[in-house]
Amino acid sequence: MDLFEYGRLQQQKNSAPLARRMRPERLEDYVGQSHIVGPGKLLRRAIEADKITSIIFYGPPGVGKTALAQVIAYHTKAEFIRLNAVTAGINDIRQVISEAKERLGMYAKRTILFIDEIHRFNKTQQDALLPYVEEGLITLIGATTENPYFEVNKALLSRSQIFRLEKLQPNELESIINKALTDKEKGFGNLKIELSSEAKQHIIEKSAGDARRVLNALELAVTTTSPNSDGTINISLEVAEQSIQQKAITYDKTGDQHYDVISAFIKSIRGSDPDASIHWLARMLEAGENPRFIARRMIILAAEDIGLADPKALSIAVAAAQALEYVGMPEARLPLAEACIYLACAPKSNAVIKAIDKAVKDIKEKSIGEVPIHLKDAHYDGASNLGHGSGYLYPHDYPGNYVNQAYLPENLRNQQYYIPTENGEERYIKQKLHKIKKE
Repeated sequence: MDLFEYGRLQQQKNSAPLARRMRPERLEDYVGQSHIVGPGKLLRRAIEADKITSIIFYGPPGVGKTALAQVIAYHTKAEFIRLNAVTAGINDIRQVISEAKERLGMYAKRTILFIDEIHRFNKTQQDALLPYVEEGLITLIGATTENPYFEVNKALLSRSQIFRLEKLQPNELESIINKALTDKEKGFGNLKIELSSEAKQHIIEKSAGDARRVLNALELAVTTTSPNSDGTINISLEVAEQSIQQKAITYDKTGDQHYDVISAFIKSIRGSDPDASIHWLARMLEAGENPRFIARRMIILAAEDIGLADPKALSIAVAAAQALEYVGMPEARLPLAEACIYLACAPKSNAVIKAIDKAVKDIKEKSIGEVPIHLKDAHYDGASNLGHGSGYLYPHDYPGNYVNQAYLPENLRNQQYYIPTENGEERYIKQKLHKIKKE
């Protein structure tokens, strides 16, 4: 590299965004994820010993996946190659493989291939990596915001260790801010900056555990605020609010977040917690989730988890779905919220789903027999000659519109599927059925 090229690279580095410049190189500078890189942890020991095997880093944006790959690059003696799955193609992979073979054969030097956003590689591209990962020609490091169990080929997963990275804690984000303010080489250490505690707290709170978002907000606040007469850049709460604006909601409508949040929503309603239920509803609506999907899930829940403990629950869930079609969003958030709160507060019973599941299980696994002769249709010509309907007792001819007779096939004569609970309206249904059977 000549002097001109070195100068160009340095200029490019200095003009990079603050979040890029502040990426750590050494393990001791890395902030967060102590559960995988803390003292004595497996990944830390592997990095220190330069014994990295193929791994996939999985976690939300801005938590240090790429930074951790850069730390590995700093500590390893292997050749470290970077690709981004957004721009790289199958030819790039082939070139990396060809160079890795040459490097290993001529210099006995290993190759580590880091692929950012690996979930964006299609099946063919991922398959192209598989034999070389398997034979150890390359050590693969992948980074993804998506659940790798959904987005990465199972064969590739089986040859990799998966490390989940978590959102950064407030104290960790504060440490990153302080480092950026004092670092004279990569940060703002050469400037006089006064960041108020309120402004710092606001940036941390609104970042939602995302270090990149913290540094982007800090950079915007510093570079757009004029220094005062003594050269100090004062960043107030108002400036911080303008710099970070509203936090972005991490939510992928087709990925992991979609399933996790709807799961939390359903479990909160089932658990009779209206506050948690309305929180998850609001999160989905604000993130742009399809409200029809939410309405359908509430209808299912009304039958599955409430059932006849409160028969009105199903009607209210259906009404909310109809209201959604009639008035549309955003106004339909109100009937959806009403249904959500009602379902959460309603008495719970899973007797309905247990009844239908038990009946289906019997149909699949048992000899169920035919329709009893007295229950068969006797309305068509010739049915009476076959004995259809013979012996049937018409309930309306008896007191209380009830008469004791068998309705199940002979093989299932004493089977009970619906077992009402003591919750809500089912308590009265249980009493009524008990009275009928007793009589």
